[in-house]
Amino acid sequence: MRKNKVDVITLGCSKNLVDSEQLIRQFLANGYKVQHNSPTVNGEIVVLNTCGFIGDAQEESINMILSMVEAKKQGRIGQVYVMGCLTERFMDELKAEIPEVDGYYGKFNWKNLLTDLGKAYHHDPLGGNRSITTPSHYAYMKISEGCNRSCSYCAIPLITGKHQSRPMEELVAEAESLVASGVKEIQLIAQDLTFYGLDRYKKNSLAELMQRLSDVKGLEWLRLHYAYPADFPREILSVMRERENICNYLDIALQHISDPMLEQMRRRVTKAETYELLGYMRESVPGLHLRTTLMTGHPGETEQDFEELLQFVRDIRFDRMGAFVYSHETGTFAYDKYEDDIPLAVKQERMDRLMSTQEEIATELNAAKVGKTFKVLIDRAEDEYYIGRTEYDSPEVDQEVLVTKETELTVGNFYPIEITSADTFDLYGQFKA
Repeated sequence: MRKNKVDVITLGCSKNLVDSEQLIRQFLANGYKVQHNSPTVNGEIVVLNTCGFIGDAQEESINMILSMVEAKKQGRIGQVYVMGCLTERFMDELKAEIPEVDGYYGKFNWKNLLTDLGKAYHHDPLGGNRSITTPSHYAYMKISEGCNRSCSYCAIPLITGKHQSRPMEELVAEAESLVASGVKEIQLIAQDLTFYGLDRYKKNSLAELMQRLSDVKGLEWLRLHYAYPADFPREILSVMRERENICNYLDIALQHISDPMLEQMRRRVTKAETYELLGYMRESVPGLHLRTTLMTGHPGETEQDFEELLQFVRDIRFDRMGAFVYSHETGTFAYDKYEDDIPLAVKQERMDRLMSTQEEIATELNAAKVGKTFKVLIDRAEDEYYIGRTEYDSPEVDQEVLVTKETELTVGNFYPIEITSADTFDLYGQFKA
């Protein structure tokens, strides 16, 4: 165990990551040495930031808590603290089941951890509000907390509460600070980007925010994550089309397409409206790459509902797609209203068929990129290749471009890369002078 050292472990989404980065900044301001997601955990203090979204994520978080408690018993680490979405949702149960943890905190009261350690909370610590854990050339920026939607299956509003937009001036100032520190790409994140401003400004303000962030000198890429189809603010598409540094990329979680399922999921959108919206998006922004997430096995999903979903994937030909199986979460509308009537094996088999169809589409879309040249941001260097991304790919979740090392390139810089070959999950290319 190393004295005066903190290990922070983050599970779950990039929104959790931003919370961890704020906490790390505070520990640094208080004189600690901090590691994040290190393969070797040996700190005097270990803080685990958990995910509580669905069953698999909850299980991963609980297993990690138990692992840290065991390491504490063996004397390999000191105190163990747990925070985040899982504790926000199941605080009492966790305290009863795993009392060996030194302290539990929710998603929003993690500042109390510093107080309980006898440390000060520093406003504007070290000249910034967080220490980014991503490569220094890109960062995530959370523009709001919470969600006002009422999807049947989703526990997130139970965890995060109502939507709260951050002030636009604060976001612009944060973007300017990030760019001044060397960040070239900002990923805008929220549970629902497309609700931004409705609470604070009484109107949808995402388009204006995009314009103001796009104006930040030195910002080369701005990327949008987690849009919602109902009441989609179409004015953001013209901003995306007109601004060169806003990536032609949109992450919009659609979940399903059959009208019976959309109604049972309480998505407030129809099949016809979804097809029309996606067509309008692609018409408005030539070259737009769409990422979506789909769900299989929601209560009541018939084979016909699933076949409609499968045909939807074939029709739209999403550039990027993920899928997950329905999880029967306590406290949600679906938990109280519906029986979890689809066997897990059926849920999984349907998801596998969806992903298999998407793999065929992705292979064809990638093959069409061979011979073309793209602006690529180099994220890291490995043994044989530089690893980068086009504007159509977000870190961690999307494919990468593997660039041969014939020419020396610098991590964090942009280069024209000619695509020489492709497979289902990656592109291969070379620097084009």
